[in-house]
Amino acid sequence: MLNVQLKVESRVRRHQRVRKTVFGLPQRPRLVVFRSNLHIYAQIIDDAAGKTLVAVSTLDPECKKSVQRGNNKKAAEAVGQLVAKRALAKNIKTVVFDRGGYLFHGRVKALADAARQGGLIF
Repeated sequence: MLNVQLKVESRVRRHQRVRKTVFGLPQRPRLVVFRSNLHIYAQIIDDAAGKTLVAVSTLDPECKKSVQRGNNKKAAEAVGQLVAKRALAKNIKTVVFDRGGYLFHGRVKALADAARQGGLIF
């Protein structure tokens, strides 16, 4: 139990360190990734206004149709494509990527690559 708690605290510390420099503006909002053991979530946030502009997860009905499980690379790619599609529909083309303290590897990288292929620039 102690090891899991230490892991979470370390991730939160890394995320706070990154958040000192990564800030979402109206011209370039922040694309945030959160992953749990069962699902992956992505939000595009305007930090100046404190508003979430776009939110997608593997729990989203549109995303649930295309994936069986929410905790693999295929699901992360589906979320990345959907977040890019919804962002472009709201005329958001460029974002700053916030990996949420996670390593840029595996599901986080798959989501980022799919969002880039979907048309987002970061």
